[in-house]
Amino acid sequence: MKYYRVAADGSPRLAVRTADTAYDLTSAKAELTSFLDLVRAASITDRTIDEVTDQLVGNADEIDVDTLESDIAAPVAPSEVWAAGVTYQISEEAREAESAMPDMYREVYNSERPEIFFKATPNRTVGPNDRVGIREDSEWDVPEPELAVVLYRGDVVGYTIGNDMSSRSIEGENPLYLPQAKIYDRCCSIGPCVTSAAGVGDPHDLEMSMTIERDGEQVFEGSTTTANMAQTCEDLVSYYNRHNAVPELAVLLTGTAIVPDESFTLQEDDHVSIDLEKIGTLENDVTVV
Repeated sequence: MKYYRVAADGSPRLAVRTADTAYDLTSAKAELTSFLDLVRAASITDRTIDEVTDQLVGNADEIDVDTLESDIAAPVAPSEVWAAGVTYQISEEAREAESAMPDMYREVYNSERPEIFFKATPNRTVGPNDRVGIREDSEWDVPEPELAVVLYRGDVVGYTIGNDMSSRSIEGENPLYLPQAKIYDRCCSIGPCVTSAAGVGDPHDLEMSMTIERDGEQVFEGSTTTANMAQTCEDLVSYYNRHNAVPELAVLLTGTAIVPDESFTLQEDDHVSIDLEKIGTLENDVTVV
């Protein structure tokens, strides 16, 4: 099942899509206005989120699918967004190429311990159709499309799409500048929905693609599969949880394998579209912050 946050008329509501039918879960249970409300209910009753939803849809109002897609906001509001790096070979090669210290990226790619870093707070994270940011003090900026794991108290409850916006010029200048390259206003987008863990099945068998348009013309296209990940989602989540006071709801981005070449940098008003099998399409325009 796919879960959406609908922001129609300024009143947040939780919606679910099953095959070609969409339902307003808030109409069936007024207390359910967010994905967090749903996972709390599932935790209290010791059921999965899909099992709770199955019980509710019979009393829920149907929603037109086109209306659902047009009114969506970020599907979750995680207290924290974290990210993993160098989990695909092409990412390792790209970060070697941009850096004056390439060996450190090669060592991480071949290491058992992954790179896990803090990415964003709620006020730095945007949803579908909102604008993602590129830093005004950066000369080389790229989107990074990623499978994102949605966690409740450290346990996997679903998956969404993440865009880990990055300044390659700042990180390339010195790896210690990574927080400035990664954490800033509008540095992350997530959406368009959360697909339950059962709905995704194997997270390491998903096709992913990204296109970038500028002035109505396509200037970049790339694709990959999550089968190329050097680390499993299970391992990444395990390291994220270790000795860490994790929040109730968090998102963990799992790294990128779609990297524009060195001649490409994002510009104001570029349109980024990320498609991930079994989840959907995350679209954002770009602005300078």
